[in-house]
Amino acid sequence: MNGRTRRIVIAAMGAILAAGCEREVRPFQDVSASSSRSQKPALTQLFPGGQPAPSADESPYQNNAYAMAEGKRLFDAYNCSGCHAHGGGGMGPALMDDQWLYGSRPANIFDTIIEGRPNGMPSFRNRIPDQQVWQLVAYVQAMSGLAPIDVLPGRSDHMRYSTPENARRAETPKLTGHP
Repeated sequence: MNGRTRRIVIAAMGAILAAGCEREVRPFQDVSASSSRSQKPALTQLFPGGQPAPSADESPYQNNAYAMAEGKRLFDAYNCSGCHAHGGGGMGPALMDDQWLYGSRPANIFDTIIEGRPNGMPSFRNRIPDQQVWQLVAYVQAMSGLAPIDVLPGRSDHMRYSTPENARRAETPKLTGHP
């Protein structure tokens, strides 16, 4: 085989190999663009004339370990610990028990963060991107054991203040607020 034929054969084999390789497809979804929940007023059972709360499967991060760990980081970054004392309750209600004033479903927690609640919970509408709100929602649910064990964040690296999320017993949520 002469040099020219060898180059043609190598080029043809290279083209066949290159065509056979597929790049890994990673469809990234911008939650804030696909979810317009924070742009319209919330109508839930908590408001006169409201509708039932949205379905619980609207959260895109419920079984995502990375998003839950990000939610844990954001919980401290946005100083949620200042009122909720790392989930144990302080000025704000405890988030690690089975008592839920406004509902334990992801849509209820999302609305609480975006709209705020009377007597203390400020509204974070247009202050926190929807994607980060959903990550916070996933972490808040994880604090009370409402997430699968394999996606729960591990212990924090600072002084232990409570049982780590991945070692807490799951509790059945109870609605204790006023519908």
